[in-house]
This record gives sequence, C-alpha cells and structure tokens, in this order.
Amino acid sequence: MKFLTPRSLFAAASMALFVAGAAHAAPAALVHNIVLVHGAFVNGAGWKPVYDILVKDGYHVSVAQHPLTSFEEDVTAVKRILAMQDGPTILVGHSYGGAVISDAGTDSHVAGLVYIAAHALDIGETEAENGKKFPNATKAVKKTPDGFLYLDPAFYPADFAADLPKEQAEFEAHAQSLTSASVFTTAATNAAWKTKPSWYAVAKSDRIINPDLERMYAKRANAHTIEVDGASHAVYESHPKEVAALIEQAAAHALDGQ
Repeated sequence: MKFLTPRSLFAAASMALFVAGAAHAAPAALVHNIVLVHGAFVNGAGWKPVYDILVKDGYHVSVAQHPLTSFEEDVTAVKRILAMQDGPTILVGHSYGGAVISDAGTDSHVAGLVYIAAHALDIGETEAENGKKFPNATKAVKKTPDGFLYLDPAFYPADFAADLPKEQAEFEAHAQSLTSASVFTTAATNAAWKTKPSWYAVAKSDRIINPDLERMYAKRANAHTIEVDGASHAVYESHPKEVAALIEQAAAHALDGQ
C-alpha cells in the first residue's frame, strides 16, 4: 500500500480546492438591461417577437417609442428610456434607429450597441448621402405637403416586409408612423460605435437599405456580424430568433475586458 506524505497530502488537498473553485467560478458578467429602438415608418410594436424571447430568457427589456418628428427629439426620447435603466444596457437599433443609437449610445448606461439592418453613421454623415453611395431598391417613398415621408402602401409589403405574412405586411403598410424627412438629412454629431463594442445583423434581401451599405457600416464599426439569408428590412420581425441571439451575444460579451 502506498502512503502519502504530508507534503503530497497538502498538494492533493490544494488541487482539490482549486478544481472546486474553478467549478464554482463566477460566470462572465452579463448585461441585464436591453433597450430596443425602432426605425422610420414603424413603431415599437414590431419588436414584440424579439421582446418575448429576451424576456423569457430573463432580460429586462424596454421598447423606446420615439416620435419620428426630428432627429434631436428622437435621441432625447431614447435617452429618457436609458435614464430609467438600473445598470449597464445593450442599446439596439433597427434601420433609422441605428442613427439614433449611434448618438444616444454615448450615454454612460450603454455597454454595447446592436445594429439590425441599420444605419451606423459617422460624424458628419447623413442617411440620405450614404444612400446615394449605396442606392436601395425601393421607389416607394412618398412625401406629404408638410414634409413627412412614408412608403406607398402598394409597395410596402414587397419592399419593407417581403418575408412577413401577407396580411401582416398589408396591415403595417396602412399603420405606418409617418417620419419627418429631416431625420434623413440631419448630420450625425456622435458615433458611439467608435468607443462601444458593436454587433450587426445584415438583412441579405433588404430593399430599403442596400445590404452592401449595411456591410460597410458593420466592417467600419468592427462589429461582430451575422448575415441573415432571405431577410427583408423587417428582419427583426421575420427572424426574431436570430436577432434575439445576436442581442444576447452582445449582452454576454459587452463587458469583456472591462
């Protein structure tokens, strides 16, 4: 029979304590709060499929309802929601909402940014000018006499929401949130993606924002990027599992290295 010396007993005990400690090591820090920001022509209700997944998975989720009346007012509305959060927050923007989170994302609550088929403007850029460099496929944009834009309902299903059920897309076409034309020509004054970690979902069949423009934004921001096959501009509604998974990835890793 082999007897252990006091030294070997101490070594064995130390190794056992180390293994036990490793098994019970604290998990990586997770961001608990998520704020979802909608884009032009829609409201926050479209986030419900993603919201439901995130809430089921234990996150505290808020949906900003900004007015689409001016860029400044939209940013202010989102910052109002950020001020209500009790700690680090993942800020998510779809479409024009990406421009909003790029500005509001400088807020101290924001730990990371997630862009869903969204504009990630640099300082001095506008959506309109970037759209000229990477033209989209839609001709549906119409303007009211008082300067608000909307999408022609006859083209909305095919151009905005081709991968949603027909009845849902047609309802959304007639329930649009008209958007001040000024938001598309307002130059960005902040670019939070330069200082905050970013994630990006490219909608590969997007007709509202050119997918190549989305790829440019993602590459420039050094974002963790996924591409969603067959996804229309309404990717956050039609592919909620993929979008929610990307947001949860951001929540799991935004605090890495801090």
